[in-house]
Amino acid sequence: MLQQESTLKVADNTGAKIVLLIRILGSNKKYASIGDNIIVTVKKVFIKSSIKKGEKYRAIIVRVKKKILRLDGTFISFDDNACILLDENKEIKGTRIFGPVAKELRYKGYMKIISLSNYVI
Repeated sequence: MLQQESTLKVADNTGAKIVLLIRILGSNKKYASIGDNIIVTVKKVFIKSSIKKGEKYRAIIVRVKKKILRLDGTFISFDDNACILLDENKEIKGTRIFGPVAKELRYKGYMKIISLSNYVI
């Protein structure tokens, strides 16, 4: 569960390292979880990247530290909070995805993220 002012790692190859959650998109949601759309601002970047520090982007959350209850009754949690940046057309900005992603993204209709990821939990 993430809220405003939470920091997240970026799990793709766009060039951003750390982002700050500005807003959770939806109907007045206080907390965000896996598969939610958010608005973030870039705090740290790699040296040679097309992403600039301070820019705003849309993103999708792919990992959270908080335990999440699955439909089969089990719980899952990750070591960090991570997201993937999107462009203006709500398409994935990067071409690779690093680290595991949750299979709950499949139920929310993000098959492109599932297909690019090497490890789906």
